[in-house]
Amino acid sequence: MVEAWIQAITVVIFVGTLVLMVLEKLHRTTVALLGAAAMIVAHLLIGYFQPTDGLYTPDLGFIAIDFNTLGLLFGMMVIVGVIAETGLFEFVAIRMAKTVLGNYWGLMLMLGVVSATASAFLDNVSTVLLLIPITIAIAKRLELNPIPIIMVEILASNVGGAATLVGDPPNIMIGSAANISFMSFVIHITPIVIITMLVAIPLFKWMFREEIKQTPSNLEEILKTNEWDEIKNMKLLKKSLIVMGIVIIFFGIHHILHIPASVVAILGAVALLVWGRIHPEDALRHVHWSTLIFFAALFVFVGGLVQVGVMDVVGDALVGLTGGNLLVALVFIIWFSAMTSATLSNIPATATMIPIIFAMEPYFNLEGFFINPMWWALSIGACFGGNGLLVSSPANLIAVGISEKFGFQITFRYFMRKAFPFMILTLIVGTGLLLLTVVIQLALM
Repeated sequence: MVEAWIQAITVVIFVGTLVLMVLEKLHRTTVALLGAAAMIVAHLLIGYFQPTDGLYTPDLGFIAIDFNTLGLLFGMMVIVGVIAETGLFEFVAIRMAKTVLGNYWGLMLMLGVVSATASAFLDNVSTVLLLIPITIAIAKRLELNPIPIIMVEILASNVGGAATLVGDPPNIMIGSAANISFMSFVIHITPIVIITMLVAIPLFKWMFREEIKQTPSNLEEILKTNEWDEIKNMKLLKKSLIVMGIVIIFFGIHHILHIPASVVAILGAVALLVWGRIHPEDALRHVHWSTLIFFAALFVFVGGLVQVGVMDVVGDALVGLTGGNLLVALVFIIWFSAMTSATLSNIPATATMIPIIFAMEPYFNLEGFFINPMWWALSIGACFGGNGLLVSSPANLIAVGISEKFGFQITFRYFMRKAFPFMILTLIVGTGLLLLTVVIQLALM
């Protein structure tokens, strides 16, 4: 066990990095790199002056990087970037703008529902990669501010992603660790997500009540525009959509074939480059390198916290606090995993919570449950908790990175001000619904 004072130093570096992100004096990627470097250097210095086991070495920092996530993001950025070159996003933007007659709330509602639904079957990272460029294209056409709609898409994607095994990385990790099938997620979690989204819709309207008063200044011009004129390369578009369709199919079955999602995305990108005869330099300029570097650095400095056993200490305390009561344990797991996801990011938070739940299982009477309901609690907490802060979910960072690239900046504080209260409200709904289903199951046993 690593000594307490080493754990304390690690926590200070982690908290200090988060504080710098909130202050926004430096770009978040710079702050993440600084935090990762501080975590490694601090442990190297500790090891130099007082050699001890369990310290965080550069090798461990490299291992902490989730290259599956980075590969998935890289491949999808290339594919989506090529699709953007064909003019498809402008085509969809005009078609949607015509459908709702430029009504801002109509656009927000439509894109929010699309985001939640697509995230359940595609995954929330790929969903925002596809939707954010379309949203910005619509907003530019109508001369409206896209940021509130982007926020709704992000929040909806994290809630919708909880619905299925493949919708959000935490669910993929849970399904793999506990051997839970796709249909089990659909039966136990999808109804909770649907009800939560129904509650979220009026929340969105209230949260952005001022923003939805916007009206387009050029609606008549949009209505007269022929969206088919926006397609610049129909041949490449057809090839791109075929490749994207195949990638989406393999996303749905990659866990059955034991092929990482990153391999699917990268192979899809390579296939599109070859088939479309696209020069790599033209495709790579669509990659958001700053966002990928941010993720790598984030994994490194979060890995330090896990390495020194801070989360193990917290997990042990969590077992003691439940007192052997299953319903209490479910509440603790949902809210602890949510708050941990909000601060650590839901991927490392889920990785930390999985062994804790395995350790907790013997202390509870789970006879009669086909699947341990603590896994559903972790899914709700980690996925909904992805809405806490900007760093809480890969989808958040990707969406904000794309928005920033197009000139629309979403700050850390603005995101937190809108997203954190939404996270709390959806967690209350999710907690209540899960407890209700478990109480009913217990009554029927």
